[in-house]
Amino acid sequence: MIKVLFVCHGNICRSPMCEFVMKDMVEKAGMAEQFYIESAATSSEEIWNGVGNPVYPPAREELARHGLRCDGKRARKLVREDYDRFDYLIGMEDMNLRYMRQILGGDPEQKISKLLGFAGLDRGIADPWYTGDFRSTYRDVELGCRALLTHLLETDLSEHG
Repeated sequence: MIKVLFVCHGNICRSPMCEFVMKDMVEKAGMAEQFYIESAATSSEEIWNGVGNPVYPPAREELARHGLRCDGKRARKLVREDYDRFDYLIGMEDMNLRYMRQILGGDPEQKISKLLGFAGLDRGIADPWYTGDFRSTYRDVELGCRALLTHLLETDLSEHG
């Protein structure tokens, strides 16, 4: 089983969008049982008294426009133990990657990547919390997830049968 954790700042926009887009892609490919996919935050800003906020309404609406649901998803903070639990820890932008390395205590196994890097792009995915442009973020998420899935099919799944 391939375990993927998507990470952004608050875990209410970009990373949950990735989580549900990727879950949909692997399900449509008939490979859902070969993947475990989650998302988390580098910040605890969206977590109150131990309870994470749900997916931000405009992000939830953008997912719904594409037929995707994210019911029950609540923000959670990245923890050091996630490094051992996941094969891939995917950030949205350089700042996420820096905070991920701090929280996780480094990246000795080279598990941390930027999502659009799988699509051959050296840029981050803009945070729609600030830009208000959830459609562009969704397009970038979809592009990155498709490229990540292609990478996984060519590497991990072929190696593991």
